[in-house]
Amino acid sequence: MILAGGRGKRLGQDKAMLDFGGQPLVQYVSARLSPLSNDQVVVLRHEQTLEMSGVRLVTDVLPQAGVLAGITAGLEAARYDWSLVVACDMPFLNLNLLRYMIAQTAGYDVVVPRLEVGMEPLHALYHKRCLPALWQALERDERRVISFYETLRVRYIETPEVDRFDPLHRSFYNINTLEELEQARAWLREKQAQGKA
Repeated sequence: MILAGGRGKRLGQDKAMLDFGGQPLVQYVSARLSPLSNDQVVVLRHEQTLEMSGVRLVTDVLPQAGVLAGITAGLEAARYDWSLVVACDMPFLNLNLLRYMIAQTAGYDVVVPRLEVGMEPLHALYHKRCLPALWQALERDERRVISFYETLRVRYIETPEVDRFDPLHRSFYNINTLEELEQARAWLREKQAQGKA
C-alpha cells in the first residue's frame, strides 16, 4: 500500500508526481516494491487524480481525515490479510529490511520500526485485524498515526535489527522540502553511477 495523498504544500505540488529519476516519484516507489507483492494499492485523497498501470487506486475513506483514513482505505481494499504501508515520498526502501519485517508477522497485528528518533508507522506492516481500531481512532478524530496501536499486538523492529540491513536508515528518508528532494536526487545519481538503482 502506497499512501500518495500528501498535498506537498512545502514543495508546491503533489509529492506523488515529483520527477524522480525520470518518472513520477510514486511510480518509482511502486517499482521498488513490485518484487514483494502482486497486489499494490495506491491510496489517494478525494479530489486527487492519478494514472498508473499495474496498481489499484483507492481514495481515503473519509475526506480530510489524514493518514489514518488512507491506511483504513488501503486495508479495506487489500486482497491479502497483511499490508505493507509506505509513503510515496520514501524512495530508498530496502527490500531486505522489508522482507525481514514480513518474516516477523506471526502472532502480531502490527510490525513497525522503532528507532531512537521514534516509530516509523509509514514504513510498517498492518493486518486487517487493525481495521476496528482504525475506525475507532477515526471516530475519535485522532490524527496521530500510532493512536490505534494501544489495543493491538505490536512487534517493534528495534534499531540494531534495522542496522543489519540499512545502517544509514535511508529507508525512512522522506521528501518534504526542495532541499530534501535535491538530496534524494543526488543519492539516486550516486546509486545509478554505482549500478545499484
